Amino acid sequence: MRKLPSVLARKLTSGTSGSPVLPDMSEVRSRLRDIVGASTNWRDHVQAMQERKALHTLLAKRQEDLPPRRMKDSYLEVILPLGSQPEIREKYLNVHNSVRFGRILEDLDSLGVLICYTHTKQETQPRSPLSIVTALVDKINLCKKIIYPDCDIKFTGNVSWVGRTSMEVKMHMLQLHGGDYSPVLDATFVMVARDPENKRPAFVNPLIPESPEEEEIFKQGELNKLKRIDFSTASLLKMAPTAEERNIVHDIFLNTLDTRTVSFRSRKLPPNSVWMEDAKLKGLQICHPQERNIFNRIFGGFLMRKAFELGWATACSYGSSRPFIVSVDDIMFQRPVEVGSLLLLSAQVCYTEKNYIQVRVHSEVYDADTREHQTTNIFHFTFISENEVPRVIPKTYGESMLYLDGKRHFAAIMKDI
Repeated sequence: MRKLPSVLARKLTSGTSGSPVLPDMSEVRSRLRDIVGASTNWRDHVQAMQERKALHTLLAKRQEDLPPRRMKDSYLEVILPLGSQPEIREKYLNVHNSVRFGRILEDLDSLGVLICYTHTKQETQPRSPLSIVTALVDKINLCKKIIYPDCDIKFTGNVSWVGRTSMEVKMHMLQLHGGDYSPVLDATFVMVARDPENKRPAFVNPLIPESPEEEEIFKQGELNKLKRIDFSTASLLKMAPTAEERNIVHDIFLNTLDTRTVSFRSRKLPPNSVWMEDAKLKGLQICHPQERNIFNRIFGGFLMRKAFELGWATACSYGSSRPFIVSVDDIMFQRPVEVGSLLLLSAQVCYTEKNYIQVRVHSEVYDADTREHQTTNIFHFTFISENEVPRVIPKTYGESMLYLDGKRHFAAIMKDI
């Protein structure tokens, strides 16, 4: 795990003595509702959204009209008091007596949005005209297998890079042990700003690095953007596999041919292997108003939690032992999920290596009236199992592309951890 940038680390060295009272996650969500004027009652949501239309006049016509910000202007620290407030533990507790990672994903999503609103805050405007939503979870890398349910957690984060209408947010999670906070995970999210009705892009304040270190952080944000473009350009949905990848697929094909026949269709599963078609789980969620965000669509953190839990169950079933999350990467939010939607989730083990399991979760909404399916998200999770796991084997060309895609994601993760 990489070290925290010193601009943040300096603020964490004081430990717990004499530190100010930090906001908790309930205050984060309360602040978000106040910033956009969100209604707490579902029956009032239409009126609340209508009132936001009037905020159009507050949008900047050009990015140059907005005052620049510094990284420290958006820096926030938030506490999750699992140790000092035992009454909130139940929500975060799993059957293994550790913290539910899906709940952490929800908290990171909320905090990332608040950090961006802090970056774009105008003192003269009590309500923000911007609709800031999560566009992408670039990566979340963990350096601890266990998150303890009886020790306080601290989240820190700030805007680390800004485009014209998008912002990269870097967040860190630390847990209190023996009077000191030690790192648990690093997260990088990309948020986009849109108009009050969440229909068109809107300009955000530029970011001015103040030191060589911040220049490096900003430059890394630009590199992350270019990497995402390159990764997307080379997608197996657009481009043929490389020569090396074609050889991998052909070797798998040859190793699964039934040597007793001369048929291309006759396949035989090698020892200690599982056909990819037998390594999947599916789920369905009815999207109730309780799970809505401040813009009255389904909360992205809820979608991540549900996808993670199905992915975890898939890895657990596949490896026949408890899996631990190692990394989350490249979660694309392709379209919003409306309240009332039927959300279909499909989790697939797409690559394995030793005791690592790469799981891809595809989510789509089903419209019962039109009988149409629309993809909303693709999630990628890397798990480590307690024991070495069977090798997953693709049978069809489509499964082979999933296998190669999983292999690419796994290789990218292994470079970072």
